[in-house]
Amino acid sequence: METAGKSTAVLRRHEQIVKRVQEQGFVTIENLAAECDVTPQTIRRDINTLCDEGVVQRYHGGAGPSSSTENVAYSERKVIGLAEKQRIAHMLAAHIPNKASLFMNIGTTTEEVAKALLDHKGLRVITNNLNVAAILSKNTDFEIIIAGGLLRHRDCGIIGDAAIEFIRQFKVDYGIIGISGIDLDGTLLDFDFREVRAARAIIDNSRKVFLAADHSKFGRNAMVRLGAISEITAMFTDRQPPPPLAEILSAADVKVYVAKKSLS
Repeated sequence: METAGKSTAVLRRHEQIVKRVQEQGFVTIENLAAECDVTPQTIRRDINTLCDEGVVQRYHGGAGPSSSTENVAYSERKVIGLAEKQRIAHMLAAHIPNKASLFMNIGTTTEEVAKALLDHKGLRVITNNLNVAAILSKNTDFEIIIAGGLLRHRDCGIIGDAAIEFIRQFKVDYGIIGISGIDLDGTLLDFDFREVRAARAIIDNSRKVFLAADHSKFGRNAMVRLGAISEITAMFTDRQPPPPLAEILSAADVKVYVAKKSLS
């Protein structure tokens, strides 16, 4: 972030904006204005400056991360927003009946969903995520089927043509997926085209598709298109989506479930 010519107050505000974007993904102009105690017009100018510097990406109503080519490291993703992911996971698990068949894809949020499902009975789960398989293996009443293919070492995901063809053999009750980003036009985005192809196969072969995504994914930029949010049955999140995305979800009749702030 360039500092030349910036006053101390402006520099501190810019640092605060960047920090919030890194922590939350999409942040609204209204929230930033309130936090920084300045007008929305000032925040808009700040965002324009930071966008010109390539530090953040400008969106209607707010700002999001600028990078579309590289995801946060898996070890960091496991702890970022963990409490929110756990609340989302418990809420989603409550919508899965016993003895259902499931797909579960790669991602730290889906791993939390796996933990929340451990008290269920008789689930049949097909996954390309070795971490999900290991978590679910603690319940001996589950039948767990693991896709074959190329192991991605950084997160124990299984990708490649073999995994996709394996997934396509099944038709299940529920596909549970995570995502790296949701553009405010409703496009589902990820960083690895190989992971996207597996997730695409899950969507195409599930009777219902449940998307688990915390608020940091709203407006987050990634370079690979998975599909449209209108293709999912329901989204489970921890905050109401920003207005542009909320309108798209409503128009597509996608149910939105927002987790409460406490699991108790």
